[in-house]
Amino acid sequence: MVTTLVVGASRGLGASLVDEYSRTGNNVFATSRSQAPKSKGSITYIGGIDVATEHAGPDLVGSLKESASNVDIVVIAAGYFGTESFNEPSWQEQVKMYTTSSIAPVFLVHHLVKAGLLAKGSKIILVSSESGSITLRHESEGGGNYGHHASKSALNMVGKLLSLDLKEKGIAVGIVHPGFMRTEMTKSVGFDKFWDDGGAVTPDEAAKSLIKFIDGFDMEKTGEYWAPRGPRYGMVAESDLDMSANNIS
Repeated sequence: MVTTLVVGASRGLGASLVDEYSRTGNNVFATSRSQAPKSKGSITYIGGIDVATEHAGPDLVGSLKESASNVDIVVIAAGYFGTESFNEPSWQEQVKMYTTSSIAPVFLVHHLVKAGLLAKGSKIILVSSESGSITLRHESEGGGNYGHHASKSALNMVGKLLSLDLKEKGIAVGIVHPGFMRTEMTKSVGFDKFWDDGGAVTPDEAAKSLIKFIDGFDMEKTGEYWAPRGPRYGMVAESDLDMSANNIS
């Protein structure tokens, strides 16, 4: 049985990944920042894992080692989006976004590897966003939201560096844009007004296409930035997906 760990699984894409992986027979560990729901079936919930804190890695490892000897797939889906502008930037919000998106993954992966929970053949998927792509950023979209965009750019570099450090161990690291989604996060920052025109998909739809991508992901694609549903708001329909998923930068 494949063992999958989803970090940031209380809602949105993370919660959908947990449900889909469980439905397909995986042994699933799912983290949440607050108190965890009661474990059920093949899903084991781990509460109190706040990735924005330094002890998240050791706490996660301590909980995992109680019932798992290895993890085959790790998906780090935890995220935070605080809006800001050039006229009203927020130091506190930017620090939180950088910590959650691009600092936490380094320490989580470090502790998982050092604890022997990840080994040759394991896959690490970092959920990023096309908002972190310099290539795709267009003048018509304007500036602002520095912490959100730049923390995702930083995450992309973190994924590349982790892939280099873990290559000799045979652990593949992928960075993915799962698609523009109809989530509470995008709604909370006012992006729900773009849902229809932007072709936003549900977290369940994004989870299915991401899992299909992960199934075919291996060392040949390690360190690269992928959009399984295509860049620019998921223009590739699920039925059109194959393993030549769009590689972006």
